[in-house]
Amino acid sequence: MRAIRVHQFGDPSMLTVEEVPTLEPGAGQVQVRVHAVGVNPVDTYIRSGRYGVLPALPYIPGSDGAGTISALGADVTRWKVGDRVFFHGTALGRAYGAAAEFTVHDEDKLFSLPANVGFAEGAALGVPYATAYRALFQRAVARPGEIVLVHGASGGVGIAALQLARWKGLRVIGTAGTPQGLDLVRANGAHFAISHKEALYLDQIKAAADQGRGPDIILEMLANVNLDQDLDIIAPGGRIVVIGNRGRIEIDPRKIMSRDAAVLGLTLWNATQAELAGIYQDLVGGLESGVLVPVIGQEWPFAEAARAHDAVMTPGAYGKVVLLP
Repeated sequence: MRAIRVHQFGDPSMLTVEEVPTLEPGAGQVQVRVHAVGVNPVDTYIRSGRYGVLPALPYIPGSDGAGTISALGADVTRWKVGDRVFFHGTALGRAYGAAAEFTVHDEDKLFSLPANVGFAEGAALGVPYATAYRALFQRAVARPGEIVLVHGASGGVGIAALQLARWKGLRVIGTAGTPQGLDLVRANGAHFAISHKEALYLDQIKAAADQGRGPDIILEMLANVNLDQDLDIIAPGGRIVVIGNRGRIEIDPRKIMSRDAAVLGLTLWNATQAELAGIYQDLVGGLESGVLVPVIGQEWPFAEAARAHDAVMTPGAYGKVVLLP
């Protein structure tokens, strides 16, 4: 089978397309013919060697994908050949990711892809939608009627957060840095779309959030730039969930104290299998009803994997970046 492999940590040129043995399912496992692979920022951190846990070299990158079941291992009862599925992670660990023509999964770690959802959209679900869901409802414990600010809302996780928050009855503010991004934020459920490049955008956020009280929840995609300012606008008793960060920042803890606020970290890898199963089951319901619609910004063939890795890290990224075998 064709697969993308990394033999040495480094820049995107380390991504090469090679022929490797086709993976076969063992007992309780299924083989999936991959039709689309999601590209996430964490994939670039791992490829560069700048991540906390790294796979042994060489490895196949990618955790998110969608496709059809192509073979069944012994004792598999949940699926049949031809079923459409999406997935996050593989049964074989970090050395064997999603960026291959075939991959292997335990049967209980696949989820049915509704007929109204394309494979590229299915590949956009794993990390972005699960991260947004976990941030909103497992970490921030969002309640209907609360105000949520999605800071950097035009990317994969941001769009997922907008759709999920609107679906679950929250009032939604989203920021972006381009006119195209602001249009996307509005189209995906934000009650208010605000440019974070305007000089007084923080005042606009506070004005939009209950006449100056501030948002109850902030989902922060770039904490090293925004966290101290988030603490200036968060509502009393508010929660800030740090989803993304690319460096250090100095903050004043008195801002947290004076508002009885909470700053919460999030890494999807810390979620239990039971938590992930609950997240994905709820997501399937939203997909079937049409309230959740992943937005695909760019599609690249395997041969252009380096360009896909560059694209997902470009400021102002629009929608989800996907690789096609």
